[in-house]
Amino acid sequence: MSRVGKKPVTVPAGVTATVDGQTVTVKGSKGELQFRVPDLVSVAHENGAISVQPRSETKEARAMWGLSRAQVANLVEGVTKGYEKKLEINGVGYRAAVAGKVLKLSLGYSHDIEYAIPTGITIATPRPVEIIISGIDKQRVGQIAAEIRDYRGPEPYKGKGVKYAGEFIFRKEGKKK
Repeated sequence: MSRVGKKPVTVPAGVTATVDGQTVTVKGSKGELQFRVPDLVSVAHENGAISVQPRSETKEARAMWGLSRAQVANLVEGVTKGYEKKLEINGVGYRAAVAGKVLKLSLGYSHDIEYAIPTGITIATPRPVEIIISGIDKQRVGQIAAEIRDYRGPEPYKGKGVKYAGEFIFRKEGKKK
């Protein structure tokens, strides 16, 4: 039994949610998102809440039950509060800057990396060593943060590179004489 799937997703005031077959559409102050629920589960909108139930008791249906409920909850939270990921840059000469619709990264390569900012996503650099990615879609915000981090991931000897804020980098001891 899914512990996550049992709890219905409450729709707060100011948010409109519609269920059309297997598609859930949520509209709020920050924008509109939709999610197509897998066919193994059924979704219903009643009493100001969206509930998800499995159509059968198979292992796949129970797995999709919890996943679908979590996805719908992410839609509701995204259109009300939004999502944000913070990245930190460590290293001498490593920095980031936003110029128009492009994020310019200097990460120790012979060239600067230019990352085109996608629509629906906001990237800010309050300091040259800090990147804040925000948007309403949790998956896209996380994916873009992972792509930027992937340009120069943190290395274990000096800790140089791009890392998530609050991420612990396991440090290794260097060579000994």
